Amino acid sequence: MLFHVVPLDEWTADVERPYAPASLTTDGFVHCSPHAPAALAIADGPYRDVPDLLVLVIDEARLGAEIRWEGSEDMLFPHVYGTVERAAVTAVMAVRRDADGHARELTPWV
Repeated sequence: MLFHVVPLDEWTADVERPYAPASLTTDGFVHCSPHAPAALAIADGPYRDVPDLLVLVIDEARLGAEIRWEGSEDMLFPHVYGTVERAAVTAVMAVRRDADGHARELTPWV
């Protein structure tokens, strides 16, 4: 499974089409994380001030796009080189923050 951090309004913007975040245009791929703790770290870093934050759980076997594991020797991150078919998303999780605003856990989004 792959994990992708996304603001709620971006995920729900156009549900009739495959998901294509801005990074697909700017970087050529969709940034993903290899596991939930890495996604929480991203939610706590660059997305710290974003309210209503979600994490998509993506079944890489259901993706039509190429996936490349790239990064440093310490940590490889999966990059999806194409859109994410919504059928490949097996779960949508909400980022829950503690009283200090730190991302602490993922819970099912309803």
